[in-house]
Amino acid sequence: MSLTEGHILNVWIFFSVFLRFGIFTDGQIVYSITEEVNPGTAVGNLAKDFNLNLQDIERRGFQIVSETNRRYFDLNVKTGILLVKDRIDRDEICEQNVKCSLPLEAIVNSPLNIYRFEVNVLDINDNSPIFPTAKTTLNISELAFPGEQFALPSPFDADVGSNSVKSYKLSPNEHFSLDVQSGGEPSVSAELVLQKALDREKQPVIELTLTAVDGGKPPRSGTMQIIVNVEDINDNIPVFSKSLYKARVNENAPPGTSIIRVQASDPDEGVNGEIVYALVNHNNDKHVDSFLIHPETGEITVKGDVDYERKNAVELRVQAKDKGHKPRPALCKVLLEIVDINDNVPKISVTSLVNTVKEDAPIDTMVGMITVTDSDAGKNGQVTLKIQGSASFKVQNSYNNYYTLVVNGPLDRERASEYNVTITATDEGTPPLSSTSVITVHVSDVNDNAPRFPEPVINVYVKENSQIGAVIHTVSAFDPDVGDNARITYYLLESSKSGPVTSMININSDSGDIRSLRSFNYEEIKTFEFKVQATDSGVPPLSSNVSVNVFILDENDNSPLIIAPTYSVHGAENANVLICFTFRGFVS
Repeated sequence: MSLTEGHILNVWIFFSVFLRFGIFTDGQIVYSITEEVNPGTAVGNLAKDFNLNLQDIERRGFQIVSETNRRYFDLNVKTGILLVKDRIDRDEICEQNVKCSLPLEAIVNSPLNIYRFEVNVLDINDNSPIFPTAKTTLNISELAFPGEQFALPSPFDADVGSNSVKSYKLSPNEHFSLDVQSGGEPSVSAELVLQKALDREKQPVIELTLTAVDGGKPPRSGTMQIIVNVEDINDNIPVFSKSLYKARVNENAPPGTSIIRVQASDPDEGVNGEIVYALVNHNNDKHVDSFLIHPETGEITVKGDVDYERKNAVELRVQAKDKGHKPRPALCKVLLEIVDINDNVPKISVTSLVNTVKEDAPIDTMVGMITVTDSDAGKNGQVTLKIQGSASFKVQNSYNNYYTLVVNGPLDRERASEYNVTITATDEGTPPLSSTSVITVHVSDVNDNAPRFPEPVINVYVKENSQIGAVIHTVSAFDPDVGDNARITYYLLESSKSGPVTSMININSDSGDIRSLRSFNYEEIKTFEFKVQATDSGVPPLSSNVSVNVFILDENDNSPLIIAPTYSVHGAENANVLICFTFRGFVS
């Protein structure tokens, strides 16, 4: 490489790196960067452009999530800068589309949010025009009229825009010039034009060099050698009624469907005036193979698959050639517009679906992202998204065909731990086409239920003289929550009526077993009461109480007891004695 070429390359690399910029289009950030830049080249500052706090983007897991285009880019979570990760070949990714836009998505968690942006990959002039053959041969009559045109193979240039083929050059000669068709035409093509009559006896073979030049800076070029064999043939060429025909055909039209008829005439007589029509396809365009022309009538019909989504317009080059001993051709163009029909069902894609949604999630809490695509055009590609029969969720249109699934009503895990949300996408075609997707949303528990006892009051009956440490009753509460929110601990609460009870009983905090700490004596205490509190382990914890009444049952554990008698003496002679007996512990 010369010093001048090296200098130009450095300037170009410098220009490529700094050509990127961030703009907002319809609320979305768009960056631009040229293809083939070195890995590590900065594309844009996502943290700055999305107003994210640089200190916590790493903690929140800021990352690129787009499946298709993620391999080309990397995100520095410490600086928030989007970097080129891998070599980007625009010609490979977008072929010859004028715009090469890579849609990307990034997400952050806690809370979950998704950011969409695009990176436009700008073309550089890294491809030269290439002709399909290095040499082409033309057989031209010496009686050809000046102004007669001859089709030439068109070169292919993988670059687009200003870097594609823009001009042609023909090596200096006295017989031929070029007719370059560019303005208003679908492609830049060149045809050989005869400027001066040929004389086979003076020069039977003419060798020309055709050069195709693109519009890059610096420009690139490709060449093809043209061998013109000068021959004696009839002296009139077919003439088309139009140089350019236009027609429309519906996609998916069946084979044999008639599209248009071209017509050419030749004033010669006999076989020199009989015309044969053919389609010229020097570039081996596979879309041209979907059509057929009748060699005698010039009627163009459908031959194969016609698909609007694959190609919305096709350019045909029709040749009319007479049947003379040395036939002479004429050319015209036919522009076929492919009309879209509603033959594609909308596709639903769910991205960034959260694992679970809390049952106390507020309205408009985002659950996931939904993308709807329809390859059709116009109304056939306009899609409406609806939820079928679910009042707890709704979809909101966030950007073009991007939607968010959000909470639309109260959730209750105890009633439904998961929701199957049915989403239907319907286009506006006639008749409309639709597709359905079911999204399962899992609901996580919050501590919104206190433990519940079966009854507000529990009566317990205990025989006196029962064994110390025996279980006199087991309390049990139910909590419909799950996990720690349903793990219950039991506590004794003193009663103001019965006084301290912890000396008489205790409770197992896990099982709810109430055990006696002493043997009860019906003659000393007949009843006492206390409360038991059940508390869950949620944050914050919830609790409820139950009153427990303990009744001591009497047993026959006392013998009769004689109390000292009472008596009186009335005179020595007559002693009337009154004896009183009192019996205790007698059970009839």
